[in-house]
Amino acid sequence: MSTRHVLVVAPAGVRAPVLESVTLARTVGVPTLLSLVPLTDAELTALGEAGVERALVTDLGDARHSAAVAGRAVATAAEATGASLVLLPTSFVAKEVAAHASYLLDAGLLIDVGSIADDGESGQVVGGKRAFAGTWETTCAVTSPVAVATVRANAVTAAPAEAPVSTAVEPLEVDATLPRGLELTERTEHPTEGRPALAEAATVVLGGRGTEGDFSAVEELADALGAAIGTTRDCVDEGWQPHDAQVGQTGVTIAPRLYIGAGISGAPHHHGGMQASGTIVAVNVDQDAPLVQIADFAVIGDLQEILPAAAAAIREHRAS
Repeated sequence: MSTRHVLVVAPAGVRAPVLESVTLARTVGVPTLLSLVPLTDAELTALGEAGVERALVTDLGDARHSAAVAGRAVATAAEATGASLVLLPTSFVAKEVAAHASYLLDAGLLIDVGSIADDGESGQVVGGKRAFAGTWETTCAVTSPVAVATVRANAVTAAPAEAPVSTAVEPLEVDATLPRGLELTERTEHPTEGRPALAEAATVVLGGRGTEGDFSAVEELADALGAAIGTTRDCVDEGWQPHDAQVGQTGVTIAPRLYIGAGISGAPHHHGGMQASGTIVAVNVDQDAPLVQIADFAVIGDLQEILPAAAAAIREHRAS
């Protein structure tokens, strides 16, 4: 069987989810990177350590925020490199970009895979993914010559290649014209205050109604852990946290390696957005709360006392 060429897309720079996708790409073929923004020296070093010998860079300007234009860039790069598999880190935007690219490439599309393999007999790409809020493990085969997939955050641990390489950068010319009738009139970026993005963070600390609107203890523990901050629909409805911090069926779906939920009862709506987490820790005054029942580890008590104590212990441990 010939070597499979895998295109890994970096929509907004070489962040942890991109390196996870590169690690996954190495298991089935040779990875090439497509970046929609210029690459820094540090990013090139990280790519070299990850075994990426070739990186295509296209400067789309503000047009990169259009999924249609970004999808066109992905399709152009896939055709230029002869890639039979395209991987994107998962996000709302990346999923839309993947859909546009798969249409242009006449490719099968898989969303939020946790594994990728080659069917030895047919040569088809087979993706493993979770379904029904993480309660089922499924496999899906792509029957078209080209496959496009988004990779679920934290499904793979980013690892360096056996030997570092030098990454050669090549410009890629792409038509950045917006489709007819489409105009970008306004765009708002929400600052994360130096914290990782909620959807891709390996560690997440969430506060629920039990915080009574005071998220200072949640923020203190998140800062000690280098974690993202999330919340529940009730807290968003109360105006305590913005909607983009909401985890659940109508919010962000997360699958961190460590989930800490403080003051969260654990309604089915919330379960649907976090049940695929690796280790679940619950902090609650109610030992019968639904989240406590599904947790791997539970602490029964006042979150405003427990979280600062945990943060202090973490800081003391790191200092020593």
